[in-house]
Amino acid sequence: MPDSSLSSTALEQKIIDSISDLRNTTVDWIIQLVSHPSLLGQEASAQELMSSFFAEMGLDVEVLEIDENTIRDHAGYSPSLVSYDGRVNIIGRHEPNVQRGRSLIFNGHIDVVPVGKTELWTRSPFEPWIDGDRLYGRGSMDMKSGIVAFMIAYKAIKNLGYLPAAPIIMQSVVEEECTGNGALACLMAGYTADAAIITEPTSNAPMACQMGVMWLTIEVEGKPAHAAMASDGFSAIDLSLKLFDGLKTLEEYYNGAENRPSCYEHSHKPINFNLGQINGGEWASSVPTRCKMDIRVGFYPGRTTEEVRAELENCIKEIFEAHPAKANAQYHITYKGFQAEGCEVDMNGPMITSLQTAHRDVTGNEPGQCNFTGTTDARFFNLYGGIPATCYGPTGGEGHGIDEWVSIDSVIEVSKVLAVFIARWCELDKQ
Repeated sequence: MPDSSLSSTALEQKIIDSISDLRNTTVDWIIQLVSHPSLLGQEASAQELMSSFFAEMGLDVEVLEIDENTIRDHAGYSPSLVSYDGRVNIIGRHEPNVQRGRSLIFNGHIDVVPVGKTELWTRSPFEPWIDGDRLYGRGSMDMKSGIVAFMIAYKAIKNLGYLPAAPIIMQSVVEEECTGNGALACLMAGYTADAAIITEPTSNAPMACQMGVMWLTIEVEGKPAHAAMASDGFSAIDLSLKLFDGLKTLEEYYNGAENRPSCYEHSHKPINFNLGQINGGEWASSVPTRCKMDIRVGFYPGRTTEEVRAELENCIKEIFEAHPAKANAQYHITYKGFQAEGCEVDMNGPMITSLQTAHRDVTGNEPGQCNFTGTTDARFFNLYGGIPATCYGPTGGEGHGIDEWVSIDSVIEVSKVLAVFIARWCELDKQ
């Protein structure tokens, strides 16, 4: 039953104070999660930890296996890179005895990107350390601290003897960093709610839009020859680099002011084509016969993957056909990993306005707005699930880089805002 002994303002202040008291727990949980190197295909131990966290919080824990055959034909599917055997999503569910409020999904990804050259890190990337307000380690910002933020928000409410008066679903998913198929599997398994918040690092501001992202691989074959007579052959590496240079002209076109949607009109350089991996050649004294490039392409919301593929392929074909040595070479394009369309968020919707109000009331500041030039799992909820979703998470730095860090104070602030949002959106009952 609702508790009438406290005003809503007084209860919210108690929740906020309770989260301040949970600072040590917040730091400890982030450190525990970061200590698990949940790289692609290696997420199991971190997910076991998430299962124990959810169980400790009194949530019903569910293990969701990813059946690629079930999701393969969905419009949001991206071709996978590794097998899903032994790789699962972990779900924590709260169901009220009687529902009064609106339901909510919290979503976060447990996977992290490779660390790069470990010698460049101040300390080992999976042995987190603290310096002042900053907690360092791979995944600290992106996005294990965000997962902890929504768990702490729920824990603070529960510690005070309350529970949400509406269903809450917490999702710890795999493979956000390359396909998003973990979140897609949750959607296709029937997990739904009135709104969803993904606690990606947004510098404590709701996300208004995100890019489409596509991964493609270009494999080039050249003509071999002895390096002493290199003109008798043709270098696959040389042609590969020319193809990528040509693609950069398309990147420049996309970034033109006349081609930008309004949500990116003030961004410095919203579209980025990134040559992430390149591998080629066989021998220092041989003209290379092969080269493989893995490329990441950004594109604006409202564009389909089919449209973008056609433009990329036409651009590459024009560059190749114009090359004088084309008779001695060939290329092949494949698509694996992200085939993700962008999306915009209705910033006037009730979930966003409620979140913005909670932010103002907790922090005393305007929430700002995040126009993200990458992709997140929010697209699944917004484009395919009919669930209004945004990202709202802490402040940090060096995501995907060296010495990744998150601000502990910002994690605490996000938890406070999310807890107040839960109290208003879901409503609360005494346990």
